[in-house]
Amino acid sequence: MKVLIIGSGGREHAIAWKLSKEDDIEKIYVSPGNGGTALENKCENISLNSNKDLIEFAKKEKIDFTIVGPEEPLINGIVDDFKSKGLKIFGPDKKGAALEGSKAYAKEFMEKYEIKTAKYKTFINLKEGLKYLEETEYPIVIKADGIAAGKGVIICRDKESGKDTLRDFMEKDIFKGAGKKVVIEEFLEGVEASILTVTDGKTIIPFISAKDHKQVYDGDRGPNTGGMGVICPNPYVTEEVMKEFKEKIMNPTLKGLKIENINFIGNIFFGIMITKKGVYLLEYNVRMGDPETEAILPLMRTNLSTIIINSLEENLENITIEWEKEASINVMLCSEGYPKSYKKGKIIEINPIDTGKIFISGAILKDNKLVTSGGRVLSLTVKNKNFNYAREECYENINKIKFNGVYFRKDIGKKVNN
Repeated sequence: MKVLIIGSGGREHAIAWKLSKEDDIEKIYVSPGNGGTALENKCENISLNSNKDLIEFAKKEKIDFTIVGPEEPLINGIVDDFKSKGLKIFGPDKKGAALEGSKAYAKEFMEKYEIKTAKYKTFINLKEGLKYLEETEYPIVIKADGIAAGKGVIICRDKESGKDTLRDFMEKDIFKGAGKKVVIEEFLEGVEASILTVTDGKTIIPFISAKDHKQVYDGDRGPNTGGMGVICPNPYVTEEVMKEFKEKIMNPTLKGLKIENINFIGNIFFGIMITKKGVYLLEYNVRMGDPETEAILPLMRTNLSTIIINSLEENLENITIEWEKEASINVMLCSEGYPKSYKKGKIIEINPIDTGKIFISGAILKDNKLVTSGGRVLSLTVKNKNFNYAREECYENINKIKFNGVYFRKDIGKKVNN
């Protein structure tokens, strides 16, 4: 089979790597790809900018199926465009992608289908929002309605920080339109978990759980990022938690999709909060998470192509996804200054590593050398039956990866007992 992957991050590199290990996969094209996919077995980067060009390429090369990695093309309707030309593509249509594209719409969907979530209010008027901040209890959470590269969710500890955040979103428009509408919701105290799932619109199957580390600095301090590292499985996702998640969040979501006639074939990423009062849904993502994918796929024994093909054929009810009896850790290496301003073009030196897999997120191949091109540059995933051994090996091997200004958290998975 020939496959087309759309995207340029670590998630797309991990998907390409996983598929490249499968005998049924002959060729993988990645648009635009990165320095990692350029070097991966069976892979070739291509540079196509429009849906029209991608569709023409898929037809010409007889691509068996296309995978959409990032959320933006999904929200903009790439699946609708491909399907209108009779092409197989893995991902939700535009209506389904709105579950990530609009926080307000997602909250309304949760409320309508009695999915357990934090109390909230939506605002499109700054004055009304500021008035609400005078009356509410703190801390509170302010979310930009649209897509903000993982940086549109702010926990505000007091009234002043709430007002500053609201003005940044709605008045200064720091997210270029994505924060003109905001959701203000109650703050939930607990532990976050990431649960990726796959659905064919009739059946939904959860993947192994994960725990992301969003804040840039050790000790969960500093601003949110796209993700500084992941451990998998999440030690806080017990059998009881998973049972409640399925009954009160996952299954009602699938029911809602069916009732709304939303054509959703792809991954639903559930961001949940585990609290003393139970499990709450924080948000939907409509694709694989990043860097969760880089930690989860190395533990997946089942061929990814098998899962995708059976999803496209609406045959997931006959699939069982098998997992390695191991744990994994993924640590992200970033450019100095991330998530704010940072410099690009730093040469990356990688000495041979003893264990694990490097996934490129923000680096390109230039004159046969890897050069930084993004804030999150690359990550290392290590797996082991003993999580503490995996963690130790990961941090030992990270020291063999160097570029000017490299920064990474030193405490990913530190609090986990094996």
